[in-house]
Amino acid sequence: MLVELFDFPLPKENIALRPAVPRDSARMLVVRDGIEHSCVADLAYFLNKGDILVFNDTRVIPGRLIGKRGEAKIQITLHKREDDTLWRVFAKPAKKCRLGDILDFDGLKANVEAIGDDGERTIRFQTETAKIWDDLKVHGTMPLPPYIASQRPIDRQDDSDYQTMFALKDGAVAAPTAGLHFTPKLINSLKNKGIESVALTLHVGAGTFLPVKVDKTEDHKMHSEIGEISNAAAEKLNAARKSGGRIVAVGTTSLRLLESAADEDGTIHPFKAATDIFISPGYKFRAVDILMTNFHLPKSTLFMLVSAFSGLDEMQNAYKTAIQQGYRFYSYGDSSLLFPKKDTP
Repeated sequence: MLVELFDFPLPKENIALRPAVPRDSARMLVVRDGIEHSCVADLAYFLNKGDILVFNDTRVIPGRLIGKRGEAKIQITLHKREDDTLWRVFAKPAKKCRLGDILDFDGLKANVEAIGDDGERTIRFQTETAKIWDDLKVHGTMPLPPYIASQRPIDRQDDSDYQTMFALKDGAVAAPTAGLHFTPKLINSLKNKGIESVALTLHVGAGTFLPVKVDKTEDHKMHSEIGEISNAAAEKLNAARKSGGRIVAVGTTSLRLLESAADEDGTIHPFKAATDIFISPGYKFRAVDILMTNFHLPKSTLFMLVSAFSGLDEMQNAYKTAIQQGYRFYSYGDSSLLFPKKDTP
């Protein structure tokens, strides 16, 4: 399909620079046989007893570092961990990060060990394995998406705002933003209706922000991310579906990992590997029945994913309505609750 089909105009004023307070007070656009306007706090109303929510428990690390190569200023954003101290990163300006160069981030040094496409570099930090996370906390900053970081400085408030209440396992350099809307109060309202939940882990990489540079979707190459679904989580999800419950993916990260781990018949298996799954219209969903997700960028792989789930015409109309109604977009923005497009007889 042509990438241009996934474009739409988005006014700058619709981009959220801070999250809603409280988090579950964000608006929620429901796409289900038409469009309904609601609020995240009312999520339980749209779900049934026996449904099961799937959260991503990854934790965002301070994955953006600013330093020097000689006298040249360098910025890197981590996007995939290869081993304890070896990372794939996106470098700016990439041409100043040559093979064999030593980068200095105010005392934390790294060697450039490989050069990839689109500004990607592989670097080895000169630190002890046990110290890498502490070093990143000292030398790194929260890697807010460019559409926020370009409009205001990153501050201490972002350290908590850009983490979900489920954040447990270090490794992401972008938040699973649908999960940002959840509060203990909202979780209690879901439990009171008999709605279960389970966690998986997908360490979201900075590749999620990369623009699609090809003309046709079939020519786009996704960057891989590391994910894990435990035996217990897979068993709980399969049992819920067997008893008539629906799997509700909280975020495109949860959805992509579930679909990576599912058989043709929808059975979800334990998973511990990298995935580079790319979902666009024509994809047949196996594991996920409902998707809760924020609003995504024009011509992005994530807008392609939601268009595959609920229909391109339906999502174009939904996004047009959301913009007209003042919904807030992107990581700190409002939410949508998407039901699958019904097949035409």
